[in-house]
Amino acid sequence: MKEKETICVYCSSSNYLPEKFYNFAQEFGKELGSRSYDMVYGGTVVGMMGVIASNALENGAKVTGVIPEKIASFGLKHPDLAQVIITKDMRERKAKMEEMGDIYIALPGGFGTFEEIFEILVAKQLGYHNKPIIFFNFDGYYDNMFKMFDTVYKNNFAKEQMKKLYYIADNIEDMFNYLKTYTPEEVVLKW
Repeated sequence: MKEKETICVYCSSSNYLPEKFYNFAQEFGKELGSRSYDMVYGGTVVGMMGVIASNALENGAKVTGVIPEKIASFGLKHPDLAQVIITKDMRERKAKMEEMGDIYIALPGGFGTFEEIFEILVAKQLGYHNKPIIFFNFDGYYDNMFKMFDTVYKNNFAKEQMKKLYYIADNIEDMFNYLKTYTPEEVVLKW
């Protein structure tokens, strides 16, 4: 059994966000490290990703970065990580991060974040894993997406019980309390 659980973090790599997102990322990284979790993420030093990684490291987390060759070639690799894994491409990166993660959390992010967390969500829906998935809805970032989810359920594109596949947190204490009490439920296949 692992000494510490590893949180797989998906979030923005943009340096052009409103300041509140970086402030949140700083707090999130500090809490992750101080609560004795390790972290795996996309390996860069930019955006929310870099802020979280730096603060998690400063507060005791072992942080592993998984970064594709192409992105590493841009000079964006975080210099202080415990381990950096360079992959051939994004598909290989996502598979490695999924393999290393015990918990998956989507913080505010763009298309890459959506792609990554949805792949994890579909894998759970199909019974490939039963690990916690959290959408961290900082400042209502995901509100419109959850409205779209309601449209999906309303029109039977997915069963409403699929809401049990993920948790929506809007504050850090709530998120960590959920993780302390997480009990995997039997996944009901979509058919």
